Amino acid sequence: MDLSKLYRPSALNSFQFIALTGLLMSAGAHLILRFFVNRPMPAGFDWLYVCWAGFYVVGTLINLFGKPDEPHEHHH
Repeated sequence: MDLSKLYRPSALNSFQFIALTGLLMSAGAHLILRFFVNRPMPAGFDWLYVCWAGFYVVGTLINLFGKPDEPHEHHH
């Protein structure tokens, strides 16, 4: 099992990449709301982190245990 598929950017699949991007954007929004805008967090905002983590776990399972890429046949 290649554990570099958990952290190496070139080995991440699209699910993992989207989850990490969403996590970073949510954290950025969290920091902006808390420290720069000085507003309370919207109700349920913390659930975003749970959703992104779940999305990352699903992507990781697909990446680790899914079939390796097979050559695609194009039908014309």
